[in-house]
Formats: sequence, C-alpha cells, structure tokens
Amino acid sequence: MTRARTVRPTDLVALVAYDGRVYPNEAVTRANAGTAASPHPLERALEQWFSFATGRHTFISVKGATLRGLVSARKRGSKAAWEIDYVIDATDDDADVLVSLLDRVAEGAARAGAEKVFLRVASGSSAVRKACASGFSLYLTERLLAATGPREAALAQEPARLRRWGRADAYPTYRLYNVWTPEPVRRTEAATFREWQAARERIAPKGTQQRVIEQDGRIAGWLRTAAAGETGRFDAMAEPTSDELLDTLIDAALQRMGEQSQLYTLVPDFAPALRERLLRRGFEEREEFAVLARRTAQTVAVPELAPATTA
Repeated sequence: MTRARTVRPTDLVALVAYDGRVYPNEAVTRANAGTAASPHPLERALEQWFSFATGRHTFISVKGATLRGLVSARKRGSKAAWEIDYVIDATDDDADVLVSLLDRVAEGAARAGAEKVFLRVASGSSAVRKACASGFSLYLTERLLAATGPREAALAQEPARLRRWGRADAYPTYRLYNVWTPEPVRRTEAATFREWQAARERIAPKGTQQRVIEQDGRIAGWLRTAAAGETGRFDAMAEPTSDELLDTLIDAALQRMGEQSQLYTLVPDFAPALRERLLRRGFEEREEFAVLARRTAQTVAVPELAPATTA
C-alpha cells in the first residue's frame, strides 16, 4: 500500500532506499535554475531531514521501506504563497503517487494560511500532466538564458539614471509589473498588490540588489541582481514603449556582474524583446520550463447588488 504523509524520523531508511537508482529533483526555483544538481541519496535524505529547521514542508510517499515520491515546499515572498522546491517521483507507471503528494502540499498550505502554491518544472516533464491532474494550472512558459565565459563588454560604469530600489518603490514596481505582464498571467500569478508581494521569488539566499529607472515620476525599468562566487543571476522588466530601457538594464546587469563567469536569467515567453537582446549579447538558450500554480483558497462569487425599490 502506498500512502502520502509528512516525514518521520523513521523515514531515514526509506529516503535512501532507491533500489540502486538516483532520482533527480524535478522542481526548479529561480535561485537554482541552471545549476540544480541531484545529490547522492544519502545526502538528499540528510538534507530533507534537516529541512525542518529551514521552514520547508515535506511530504513523502512510502511503500514498505521504499520511497515512492517526495515533495517539499517553502514560502515565497510571504506565508500567503508557497513554492515547491523539491519533486522526486520514483515511480514509472503510477501517476497517483505524485498527484497525492501535490494534494497533500496544497492541503498543508491551506492549513498554514497560504492561498497559492507554485511549481516550476521542465516543459517536457511528466510532472506537468500530473500536476494538472492535481488541480494546478499551467500559466507561463519560461526559457533559461545563460552566458558563460567572455561576454560582450558592458558599460564602464552603471548608468547614472539607475538608482537603488527602496521600500517606497514597492507599489510603483507592482504597477510596472502590470504593464510588463499580460493579463492572463497576472490573473493567475498576482492579481493584486498583496498577491504580487507574496508571489515574488528569490534569486539568491542573500546579496540581492535592486535598481530602478524613473521616467516622468514613475518607475519605467527595474533590475534585480545577485552574485555568489562564479554565478550571477538577474531579472529585468521595463515599459514596452522604449527599447532603450531594456538595453540599459541589460548593460547594467553585465556591468554589475562583470566578475562572474556564469550568468543566468529566466525569460518569460511574453518578453521576446528581452530574449532577442540577450541573444545578441552572447547569451544562449538552455532549458524551457513550465510554471504552474494552484489556489488553495476557494474563490467566492460576490453577489450582484441592485438598488432597493419601494412599493
């Protein structure tokens, strides 16, 4: 009998009983896209065991002493949104295992007060179909673009019109997000300012910096960068009215991470202008990812009010 439940101390043996096989982690986060690795089963087991101290919520499916599947999630920008950062499906022909694990994650998120759960996997993964069977919806496709080794020379110094992002810029940045992101994506990802704050992903555990460009009193461009060792990551968005904004943001990203030999960024399929500019600067397309989301809160239709009439 196979069942899904939370991890127990006695599960350490089950976590390493892979019948001699190492099953990869299929979930991809913004902070590990392009560099995610599948560790040895014992290392994987110990990491999951100690995840209790790092705010993860882990569920496993065990049949006898054999691991059948594992799903782990953590909060995103706030406790109102979770993201799944580990998916291990050790079954070849039993879709119910992963579906039941994803159901358990959604139930756990709802009990903890989260309203939405996000998942990113390779577009060709069978996990896409299984997640949809669990109630997730596919709302976005992204491509990983990477640059390794020598790149086109960036600016000698950061453009003067970029300034440091501050907390007061949060809502203006959300307004830029509304201009940059198509409505069908916003409807699922972040329909309100509160949802946008909750859904924001991290690109690094620490050391993240943000810059913005202002035009006519509004934020027209936004850049986020993070560097750790030889790896750099960045995100950018800009008003579509000026191609120059994207060029400025990309040049600033290259300038800020000139010492990193590997750069990564996830480009949504609705941003071909950003993708084309990165390709011209020596970036290469790597993997394609499907981004899915599932609401844990039930939406309630608001009754339509009508003016009262008197007899």
